[in-house]
Amino acid sequence: MNGRVLLVTGGGRGIGAAVARLAAAEGYAVAVNYKSNAGAADAGVDAIRKAGGRGVAVQGDMAVEADVVRVFTAVDRDLGRLTHLVYNSGITGKNSRFEQVATQTLREVVELNVIGAFYAVREAIPRISTRHGGKGGAMVLLSSAAATLGSPGEYVWYAASKGAIDSMTVGLACELAGDGIRVNAVAPGATDTDIHEPGRLARVTPFVPMKRAGTADEIARAIVFLLSDASSYTTGAILRVAGGR
Repeated sequence: MNGRVLLVTGGGRGIGAAVARLAAAEGYAVAVNYKSNAGAADAGVDAIRKAGGRGVAVQGDMAVEADVVRVFTAVDRDLGRLTHLVYNSGITGKNSRFEQVATQTLREVVELNVIGAFYAVREAIPRISTRHGGKGGAMVLLSSAAATLGSPGEYVWYAASKGAIDSMTVGLACELAGDGIRVNAVAPGATDTDIHEPGRLARVTPFVPMKRAGTADEIARAIVFLLSDASSYTTGAILRVAGGR
């Protein structure tokens, strides 16, 4: 173990699960946050432990402030002081034109994708920051290629929420550089996870120059790179991993 403690929000499945697995293999102690699928999170943690790593599963809804505080407190107790954060939690809502989107969908997307990221980063800073006695470290926020493509006719609100993540990444990177915290984002394109409605990947992959969807592992490798000392002079970057689109 290298003394690094990582929290991956939404870490039970998809990109988050791949990040947890790859980071654990690099020696991070990993807290796998999940909202409702305890089985998937527990399976990921079991795999980490069987491979000789340290991992815990921590339930909590990142859109709920009290849950976020409780999750970070659990990480303190079970793994020690946090050094790294991946904010991977996010939803799109049902695809539609903008005039058809429900108010509840708008609220749910913004509350998880944006406000949840605010809550998580606010909790992480005092733990990681050298200003507050931490070791320093890194955060990676999950953006999306949608932030610049706009996702017309599908989920403009989701694209807008990821645009907020891009702005947050740049601002925090500048604000926290003196605290020993690097802040970067990864912006995946079409990726083979269950975030998509049925049939969407087949419909959009012809527009990808590489003519295929990405895999969760391909996105996770970019995230783990940005967590690592291999990217020690990189902060404020939004790394697009989207097959050329």
